[in-house]
Amino acid sequence: MSSPRTPPTPVDRELMRGAGPTAILKLLERNEMYGYELVEAIDTRTDGILAMGQSTLYPLLYNLEAKGFVISRWNEEGARPRKYYRLTPAGRKRLAADSLQWRAVTQAMGSLGVVSACA
Repeated sequence: MSSPRTPPTPVDRELMRGAGPTAILKLLERNEMYGYELVEAIDTRTDGILAMGQSTLYPLLYNLEAKGFVISRWNEEGARPRKYYRLTPAGRKRLAADSLQWRAVTQAMGSLGVVSACA
């Protein structure tokens, strides 16, 4: 009989500052998304560990847009207008660099015994 799984703990605010932008860039890597869609995807795909509300998401998106990593467009079709975000070439480069850094940090923390080795 397996033991019940411990519910995930949301990431601390300080850790989210680093993880949040990379998570957003990764989700936008394949297709554009609007804000609420990003909130739901992050929550679902990370089992709630990187869950963030719109009040956290939108400042991150605005910052990524100001840095030229994402661009946005309004879509007025449907019941309500939605602002869609997509990755720019600079955003793809940033995502690649961030991914390398996250791998290095994960490996280093694993060497210290903080996290187990990832597949």
